[in-house]
Amino acid sequence: MGRQNAGAKLKLGRDGRTWYIVWTDADGRSRERSTGTAERSEAEIAFAEWLLGRGQKRGPSDPAETLVTDALTTYANEHGGDVVAPRIIGCAISVLSGYGQARTIADITPLTCSAYTKWRNRSPNTVRRELAVLRAAVNWLYKNGRLTRPAAVALPAKPGGRKRWLTRREAAKLLWASRTEKARLYMPLFILLGLYTGRRKETILSLRWPQVDLERGLIDFDLPGRNETKKRRGVIPVPHKLLPHLRRARERGTDLGYVLHVNGASIGDIKKGFAASCRRAELEDVTPHTLRHTAATWLMQAGVPLWQASGYLAMSEKVLTEVYGHHHPDYMRAAADALGRKSRA
Repeated sequence: MGRQNAGAKLKLGRDGRTWYIVWTDADGRSRERSTGTAERSEAEIAFAEWLLGRGQKRGPSDPAETLVTDALTTYANEHGGDVVAPRIIGCAISVLSGYGQARTIADITPLTCSAYTKWRNRSPNTVRRELAVLRAAVNWLYKNGRLTRPAAVALPAKPGGRKRWLTRREAAKLLWASRTEKARLYMPLFILLGLYTGRRKETILSLRWPQVDLERGLIDFDLPGRNETKKRRGVIPVPHKLLPHLRRARERGTDLGYVLHVNGASIGDIKKGFAASCRRAELEDVTPHTLRHTAATWLMQAGVPLWQASGYLAMSEKVLTEVYGHHHPDYMRAAADALGRKSRA
């Protein structure tokens, strides 16, 4: 039986002075190549150049001869800069590479994907997102002539969407609880932006002051040069209750800086701070995305026409109707009234 392929790596030679690149071929034979140096930093550079040259092999490769780690590295290096959320892609690749050691593309089956789900032991949404990156990498390699055939990357079933939304009283409690010493300059404004614009967490955290026109009362959530995706952003008028909060925040900001920031630096994530505010407010099953659910629900409860609400939220009318339509006062009203009338026959 051939030796298990664990991928190429650096190894110090027996003389203790020279670093070698060692790997196992598809036939199970061990190979090595000297980097010609005793310095680890120089050896890593030589290793990176060797990997790059190896990845430039002409013609498509057989999935049985292509390591998952190599496929993910190629996808990240050659396509990572073109995706909308490279940070998310990078995190997923880091985890997948750890699990994918010694596995080839040919090893990817519905059974191994199920095994990954158990090994990962995270939420279904997290596992779906990571395996979706693996699927995208494999498909990209196949479409670009790097693989002779694709592989079946099976995703776990998509969990049902959360229906949690905040009442006006709960929203007030959350705002009050967010006014802590550490996060009082950005957490309340994040919550207000979520409630009054209905935008996603990443969209709000990436918002800069050039996108906010306080004189005309408009916010342009679209980023210049951003690739278009299903998750639209759009331009909306600023609600009158949000405008004074933005004006006060503008006095603390810079011309080109982020609307939400810590000493001028962007905020990587607010998950922990937001969860702490929810605990203080004694609110359960509430996440930053709950703010978007709340904005949509409030618009429906107010009887706003579907086309206006969907445009404001950058959400399709189909999704708005299916998920939030039952909150609208006119929801199935015509059908209910028709059953209460006498038949013309």
